[in-house]
Amino acid sequence: MNQEDDIKKAIEVMKQGGIILYPTDTVWGIGCDATNAEAVAKVYSLKRRDDSKALICLVDSDNRLQRYVHNIPDVAWQLIDAVEKPTTLILDGAVNLAPNLIAEDGSIGIRITKEPFSHELCYRFQKAIVSTSANISGEPAAQNYCDISQEILDGVDYVCQSRRQGHKPHTPSSIIKLSVDGEVKIIRK
Repeated sequence: MNQEDDIKKAIEVMKQGGIILYPTDTVWGIGCDATNAEAVAKVYSLKRRDDSKALICLVDSDNRLQRYVHNIPDVAWQLIDAVEKPTTLILDGAVNLAPNLIAEDGSIGIRITKEPFSHELCYRFQKAIVSTSANISGEPAAQNYCDISQEILDGVDYVCQSRRQGHKPHTPSSIIKLSVDGEVKIIRK
């Protein structure tokens, strides 16, 4: 299957409220429509993760980011322009997302992906996509497709074909929390 057909199938599944397994700009991820609360609940259930621990979203562009966060601080744009490693920003004022995706304090972890497959998937889906590591909560993140447990593989509605053969090291994104008052806190390097 070529990448275009792979992306079309993944989008079809997400539009129907399903969850997918896909390669991201970091590790392999479990994803769904970030605006669909039922789909988000399925992701929490599959990961056996407490829904008080918010999940990360991926978007394809600055414009899309602005659709999901009210009042993005200037420092966020400076970081987005400056960082080379994939970096997730935790930003206050999340809007237009599934309520069970937003943290209790109203923030959301969100990242603009530049990796070709996940970028194209986000671009074509035209919405934010959940991106949480493809593992049961507390277990190591799946760096490559071959690291994904059978339980996770069996628990999703579609497994993307792209990048299944990869065997290079991948690490989760850096995470930086930015408060509206200008406070910057590094959560994960």
